[in-house]
Amino acid sequence: MEPEPLTIGALSERTGVAPSALRFYEAQGLIHATRSAGGQRRYARATLRRVSFIRVAQQVGLRLDEIRAALASLPDNRTPDQKDWQRLSSSWRPRIDAQIAMLERLRDRLDSCIGCGCLSLGVCKLMNPGDQAAARGPGPRYILDRD
Repeated sequence: MEPEPLTIGALSERTGVAPSALRFYEAQGLIHATRSAGGQRRYARATLRRVSFIRVAQQVGLRLDEIRAALASLPDNRTPDQKDWQRLSSSWRPRIDAQIAMLERLRDRLDSCIGCGCLSLGVCKLMNPGDQAAARGPGPRYILDRD
């Protein structure tokens, strides 16, 4: 027997995502609902995992188009299994590793020059003489660049 579908309130409570955000995810094609006879949204229990995945993906900085593409790779005709989720997560590993490396650079340089080319800190004269960071491009180059 198929488990009882979730109401938008139940899905919101279980995932910690506001009903308005769930409606937005649905409008963006990230999740799907059926309608009850009274027109109320009903979500399959597998939607819990999809919404949780969306939350985590957003927390690590993935864009909605990246999340949409990843979710589109999951099967629609059945609940995704561990193999499906492993395939999806392994495709993001390089992106997440790069983000972790950038966060580590930020953490390690946050209290000193981040290479923005501002020369506003006294140590910028030592860390970024002659505004060398500006030649690497706009923004905090020592944080954004891997080298």
